[in-house]
Amino acid sequence: MRGGRSDEFCRCQACLGKYTLLGDEENPQLSMFERRLPCFGCGIGWSCFLLGFLCPIIWYVAALLYCCKYYNRDPRERPGLLASSVLAVIFTAATIIALSVLLVCCVNKRFLNSCAS
Repeated sequence: MRGGRSDEFCRCQACLGKYTLLGDEENPQLSMFERRLPCFGCGIGWSCFLLGFLCPIIWYVAALLYCCKYYNRDPRERPGLLASSVLAVIFTAATIIALSVLLVCCVNKRFLNSCAS
């Protein structure tokens, strides 16, 4: 049964042609992804994407998984890991800008206070 063409039907009496065999002669890896994705079917990438809004460090974990090509195990993980990686970069840029602005404000405040006295 394994490795049969996708247009073949089961010949047993119970099925009577209701089910088709999964598999493809041209690309046998297609039947490899029949199982559900982890994390309630969303996949690790999209779960990290959503949980990253609660704890942004999770985006960096997903970015590390993306850089290590974790998606080679299951290509369906790639979009979620990429989205998490993009948000990690955006969060890093926003944090650097916010800390720079705070640093400039604190330095100006100290400078103005020292000039006034």
